[in-house]
Amino acid sequence: MNKASCKIYMIDFACYKPPVSQQCSKEFAIKQARTNGFFSEETLAFIEKNMDKSGLGDSAYLAEVFLGKTYNPSIRDSRREVEMAVFGSIDTILAKTGVRSHDIGILIANCCIYNTVPSLSTIIVNRYKLPENVINYNLVGMGCSAGLLAIGLAKQLLQVHRNSYALIVSTESITENCYPGKDRSKSLINALFRVGGAAILLSNRPSDHRIAKYRLLHAVHTTTASSDRCYNSILREEDKEGIVGININKDLLFAAIATIRPNLTTLGRLILPVTEKLRYLINYIGRKQFPTLKIQPYVPNYTKVVDHFLPHVGGKPVLNELQKTLGFTDTVMEASRMTLYRFGNTSSSSIWYELAYVEAKGRVKKYDRVWQMAFGSGFKCCSVIWSAMKTVDHDDKNPWTDEIDGFPCLTSIFH
Repeated sequence: MNKASCKIYMIDFACYKPPVSQQCSKEFAIKQARTNGFFSEETLAFIEKNMDKSGLGDSAYLAEVFLGKTYNPSIRDSRREVEMAVFGSIDTILAKTGVRSHDIGILIANCCIYNTVPSLSTIIVNRYKLPENVINYNLVGMGCSAGLLAIGLAKQLLQVHRNSYALIVSTESITENCYPGKDRSKSLINALFRVGGAAILLSNRPSDHRIAKYRLLHAVHTTTASSDRCYNSILREEDKEGIVGININKDLLFAAIATIRPNLTTLGRLILPVTEKLRYLINYIGRKQFPTLKIQPYVPNYTKVVDHFLPHVGGKPVLNELQKTLGFTDTVMEASRMTLYRFGNTSSSSIWYELAYVEAKGRVKKYDRVWQMAFGSGFKCCSVIWSAMKTVDHDDKNPWTDEIDGFPCLTSIFH
């Protein structure tokens, strides 16, 4: 297949919506943690403070193991959490598209922390009886950017394998990854991460252009893992007492921006109009030639070429810094902030809840360009650009459908 002529389509996607019984307010989460006796009062106060300023609302979902009288997670509990999200999203995407499981030729599953034997991708193959020649990959330890990394990998595979469907599944497990120790930098994860998952169906079949929602235009990946400061900004390790946790240090914002910038540079070359490129070049030359003038860097106007910007909901401080760096309005950032508020940080699947949000709002029109951006440990940043093949209609399987009229809400979370 000629790579230049190979068009890759997103037929559809599906987001998992957990049962109402798993909804958990911030107040109830703290109450449960206190009841379980897992944390000191000092640690609880720190977690509560971070929850209050995180941008997280009171309707996100916790894993079932956190809602009982005691917190004593097992491998079975972790597997149940992951399978509910994975099977729920796959069942939905197959029902929405009518594609049969034995027609899927490529499978890529990603879950950063949860790693089991057999692998998650193998569990999916077994559950849905995928064909013996299915090409399957299981990505672990890749952080919140893994979902878009999987899109990039699928793109490469679909450029080689003719007439194929590729199923990408993104989720995370929080069941066994609650940190009960005293190290504050490891307690941050307890405040933000919640249950979620998504399944995405891609195709390179020419006939699918008639039914596809989007066409994949660009997938750009950058990493600053060679920088020790970026590499160490998010790290899973033991504390002084031997308790394992994910350490998020003060270099997180630095690492995020340092990794996003080269991603923007590469993406800008692909999508920005000549006028914006010239403005950037003139500004760059001016800053180099006349450093004493202290000319401010020119930030290209990406809204000229992108209609919807959907960055990973890493947390309110990260979204604030990203908005400041790109000069975007609150309206542009609405989908990401509402997703953080309603569903919390669902890791690599969060960008799909954001896309579901703008679809539920009826904002995606034919030829619109959608920019998804994800970033996470490593440090890594991924950008994917989609072009809408049609105006997206109302979908009753959208996780926002029965409540979208209540959003946006609480404008205070924008600041």
